[in-house]
Amino acid sequence: MGRLDGKVIVLSDATQGIGRAAAIAFANEGAQVTATDINGEKLKKLEGIRGIRTKVVDVTKKEEVEALAQEHAHVDVVFNVAVRRERCIMGRLDGKVIVLSAAAQGIGRAAAIAFANEGAQVTATDINGEKLKKLEGIRGIRTKVVDVTKKEEVEALAQEHAHVDVVFNVAGCMLEKKSGNIINMSSVASSIKGVVNRFVYSTSKAAVIGLTKSIAADFIEQGIRCNCICPGTVDTPSLRDRIQAQPDPEKAYKDFMARQKTGRMCTAEEVAHLCVYLASDESAYVTGTEHIIDGGWSL
Repeated sequence: MGRLDGKVIVLSDATQGIGRAAAIAFANEGAQVTATDINGEKLKKLEGIRGIRTKVVDVTKKEEVEALAQEHAHVDVVFNVAVRRERCIMGRLDGKVIVLSAAAQGIGRAAAIAFANEGAQVTATDINGEKLKKLEGIRGIRTKVVDVTKKEEVEALAQEHAHVDVVFNVAGCMLEKKSGNIINMSSVASSIKGVVNRFVYSTSKAAVIGLTKSIAADFIEQGIRCNCICPGTVDTPSLRDRIQAQPDPEKAYKDFMARQKTGRMCTAEEVAHLCVYLASDESAYVTGTEHIIDGGWSL
């Protein structure tokens, strides 16, 4: 006799972590479990486990929750795993519309996820449609293939939004609203610090700092602020590709690590936390500044 024999249990956020473990534990104790999640692909991993039925449900949509309820004559236990922190309290970016480019990997991807986790409606763009697909299914994120070097594609993207609160790496569409927030990606390898064999890259990133300060000065009275982020060495796929392209990848990796005063590289998620701060109203009085996140490399 299982401890939950005959009980009907419905739970959300069942594809991983606590939700997945709970679904399996409930079923092992004899319950009839309906395991739901927004991610249908991950839900498939629960299929075939005795006592578990899976269903794709977005619990932020009332009609989907009501449809789920109609499928059950009665429910003994509802386990609301999906009531996450950002849904329990006001997310720092609730209601904000954010558009960002280069979102398929690295800092861009981490920032898109961090923005969405704080309640923003995110349009994540990139030139690489295949890599963008990895962001599909994440609540709060819409993906779109855009080449930001093509004016017509950027203008078409702008036309899709009645308003935009934050633009990360791309520009436009804020003057009519007289409110906006631009976040540019620069680097410590710029006017901040000279780096061997990086003069072209560093020149371009120094220009981003100058651009940031100029935009901030030009549009401050129109309610638009502009800041830039200047990371040090961040462990991203592009960095890994650069290391592997070296004649001696092992030596190249050791050289990168040797300059890390903290003994490690920055993570994309750590940069994303800074992105969230700059995108939120917590930084409402901050404009025209370069934000260094380099573990002390530039000291």
